[in-house]
Amino acid sequence: MKALVYTGVESLTYRDAPDPEPQAGEALIRVESVGICGSDMHAYLGHDSRRPAPLILGHEAAGTVIGGPLDGKRVTINPLVTCGNCPACISGRENLCATRQIISMPPREGAFAEMVRMPEANLIPVPDHVTLAKAALAEPLAVSWHAVRLGLEALHPSAERRALVLGGGAIGLAAALALNAMGVTDVTVVEPGDARQAYLTDRCGLRAIKTAEAMCPIVIDAVGYAATRTTASALADPGGAIVHIGLGEDAGGLDIRRMTLQEITFIG
Repeated sequence: MKALVYTGVESLTYRDAPDPEPQAGEALIRVESVGICGSDMHAYLGHDSRRPAPLILGHEAAGTVIGGPLDGKRVTINPLVTCGNCPACISGRENLCATRQIISMPPREGAFAEMVRMPEANLIPVPDHVTLAKAALAEPLAVSWHAVRLGLEALHPSAERRALVLGGGAIGLAAALALNAMGVTDVTVVEPGDARQAYLTDRCGLRAIKTAEAMCPIVIDAVGYAATRTTASALADPGGAIVHIGLGEDAGGLDIRRMTLQEITFIG
């Protein structure tokens, strides 16, 4: 098969790669649409030691099953491969499985390729009226939906349902839409980029601003840099919650003293 292979810092090569060989309980999927995650960009820039070259990146994918009992099925992919037997998996929190693997990280190649192998349990059928291009967005949408749910569960019942989202990229936008879908209609997205801000406002009907000032019960950090963590820990209401889903850099920014004294919940 052909694949787009990460071969070194800022280097990608479109070349032949071995066809995936499905193991017992796995299916082969012809990839028809795949998204570019921020983690793929981090790897491409050489910032992710978990993704050493050479490696096929990409984990936001949808396509059609080739062969086997599911032949011809249109599916989207849950890229996390888990053991199914540990306490996390048994309790329905398989995303915390200690031995979990994700495609696009060794030992599993990713979906920037013509084909990818996945356990059949990781395949979600795509309705006929949903395009595979949209179905490839299921994984980032699921990330944001899960994060928002955790944040809302952390709020005291008396807290206002207002939210501030830092970052208007794919995850920030998905978080804002998830907040709306869960009944939080007072949502502000902080996005300094003009093009993204216009898209959020004009195409998505969201309130987008360049700089955050007002405090809020729930703050979603969809960027994950020290500067956004500084903003999050300054603007979370007393008793509020910070939900951190950005992976921009590893350390810095949190005002631990304020978070402690003001009983602010921090959720990864």
